[in-house]
Amino acid sequence: MPSRTAIALLALLVMLPAAACRKPAADPAPEPAYTNRLVNETSPYLQQHAHNPVDWYPWGTEAFEKATREDKAIFLSVGYSTCHWCHVMETESFSNPEIAKVMNEHFVSIKVDREERPDLDRVYMNYVIGVSEGGWPMSLFLTPDLKPFFGANYLPPDDVGRDPGFRSILQSVATLWKTRREEALRAAAKGTQAIADRSRATEASGREADAEGIFEQTYAGLRATYDAENGGFGGAPRFPRPVVLNFLMRYHARTGATPALDMTLGTLRGMAEGGLHDHLGGGFHRYATDRTWHVPHFEKMLYDQAQLAASYVEAYQASRDPFFREVARDTLDYVLRDMRDKDGGFYSAEDADSRVPPTGTESVGRALSGSPVSAEGAFYVWTADEIRRALGSSSDLFSYHYGIQPGGNVPSALGGDGELKGKNVLSVRHTVAETAARFTLPEGEVRTALENLRQTLLKARSAHPRPPRDDKVLVAWNGLMLSALAKAGQAFDDRQYLDAATAAARFIDTRMYDAGTGALKRRYRQGDADIDALLEDYAFLIQGLIDLYEASFDARWLSWAIRLQETQDRFFWDEQDGGYFSTRADAAHLLARVKEEYDGAEPAANSVAALNLIRLWQFTDRAPLRERADAVFKALTPRLSRSGLSMPQLLVALDWARSKPRQIVVAGSPTGADTQALLRLVHERFIPKKIVLLADGGAGQTQLTSLVPFVENMTAIKGRATIYVCENYVCRLPTSDPAVAARLLDGK
Repeated sequence: MPSRTAIALLALLVMLPAAACRKPAADPAPEPAYTNRLVNETSPYLQQHAHNPVDWYPWGTEAFEKATREDKAIFLSVGYSTCHWCHVMETESFSNPEIAKVMNEHFVSIKVDREERPDLDRVYMNYVIGVSEGGWPMSLFLTPDLKPFFGANYLPPDDVGRDPGFRSILQSVATLWKTRREEALRAAAKGTQAIADRSRATEASGREADAEGIFEQTYAGLRATYDAENGGFGGAPRFPRPVVLNFLMRYHARTGATPALDMTLGTLRGMAEGGLHDHLGGGFHRYATDRTWHVPHFEKMLYDQAQLAASYVEAYQASRDPFFREVARDTLDYVLRDMRDKDGGFYSAEDADSRVPPTGTESVGRALSGSPVSAEGAFYVWTADEIRRALGSSSDLFSYHYGIQPGGNVPSALGGDGELKGKNVLSVRHTVAETAARFTLPEGEVRTALENLRQTLLKARSAHPRPPRDDKVLVAWNGLMLSALAKAGQAFDDRQYLDAATAAARFIDTRMYDAGTGALKRRYRQGDADIDALLEDYAFLIQGLIDLYEASFDARWLSWAIRLQETQDRFFWDEQDGGYFSTRADAAHLLARVKEEYDGAEPAANSVAALNLIRLWQFTDRAPLRERADAVFKALTPRLSRSGLSMPQLLVALDWARSKPRQIVVAGSPTGADTQALLRLVHERFIPKKIVLLADGGAGQTQLTSLVPFVENMTAIKGRATIYVCENYVCRLPTSDPAVAARLLDGK
């Protein structure tokens, strides 16, 4: 990363804002009538800027050639369609004709959707984090050959105290580029070198990780930062990070450590009871701004829904507490209802902002063209009077349970003096038992009443203007949703989830996959599939297809996963140091090929890829798959040894590799009651290190045997469904007795 002192022009540009959380002080100006090149783009985010007075270009050679021909620096803005502060900067700066005039005169301005191009986002975010603070919108100045020499996140239009605003920075950079070019070029060289250094962070160590030591160190670190009162880890803001829960659940499974399970369940319960959870419509918001999960940032992302639903499914399997099952269902049902294409693919996100009727008093929000003011969370928050009008005499019970206050329940520091003034975020503040005691009612009656009141309020909310939806379909995030739906279909024995997963897989197969080349496209929208898929698209889809096979036992999904793995290896594998690059070798206009390592809001693709390799090795007994997984671990050992907390999903894969996973085969008719009974015994348990296969004794088994020779001779004994529980392909005595099968599955 470049140091602050290494960027010489920072002295000229003064200081950046301390954080991208400063609220604009004045109403935004109306958007002028204008059309730029982004009107021809498919991305919803780029479309949002298609009528700015800024002469925006999409990322590509036309913009780069113009910058070179006219000897101009590039202004690069990176964001996404449901980003609140992207909306704010669009209103304040990019819709301002005076600011746009400066941009058009002195710069070539490029707009990038980070969800379509996370490869670009990662490269330049690595730079921005080194000189400022990460976040979106990401704002950078580049040389015509794409080297960064200044970067920040959200910038207010005008100076705030000693901090320069966007207008001042534009003028300063324009002057620098014309009169002190060498300073910018030196800064660009240092910034580019830092990006290159970061891309080489996985040079082969030649050694294996100390798995046991890293497992224990990571577990101890999580225990030390766990918030036993609210669930979650560390301070605020508080993001869901399901990869951490994945590690803890598997640590519990391998060691029996009760605190690992308790931390997982406590965190999941805290999130579900807080305002992070949409108690009416289901699903989860992006993150909480406080430690109690009460006041969220209101956007809803598909990848959060997918990973959290899977976590709640596993929590139910491990605890048998129906609370976790119901949260998983309400999350998946929200996605199926509100984020699903008619042909089966899943949309990317819903916005944090939505329209509110203008009252003449709003000081914050964005003016949509021809629309009322829009504000963050407007769709989800309530005044006490609105609750009372909607629920009548039952509002007191509802308000007590969900902490509704006459003056609003959002603290001043979290927006209670701004956009959320007088508003209430639904968050469980009293248990059902406490609510029952307060109103002298049976608990069962209170549960029923609360469910009915939520439905009444949901119906009332349906009249509110909905947040805008980003309706592009991304392979990677759909892969995560495949996994969640497949796991829910198994654990809950619910066909609707399996059918939805199958439809999504078919959507990708028919619209985003070229069977001739084996290649995927990353994004689909309005009939257009485009952008070469990245490593995460292949890895997450392969994971989803493996999970879909284990739920449906349709061998075509396993076969496709194997073929995709071969394509992934061809496009992304690092022959020199091991591990996978995020981009293909033929990707154009990239300063570096990066290997993503950090398991954050989404798991790193290398972590998922490592586990895919181990699972496919277990299915096929092909040694090269295991060898390639080991090479991933060796490539990532340096960082893993420094901080297992940054790579918990890779530890999940490493746990598989250092253990003796089980091969569980059920032989019998797929529709037979006895077969289904044995499968339910498997699916109702949390058994993380296993593969599950079905030997149907017919065409399905013949097809499966071509992929998994191990199952060729496994049959139902005496016509009764039979289970084979094996380790390293050495099986215990097969049984058709469910009681015996249960003991075998429990390791007895």
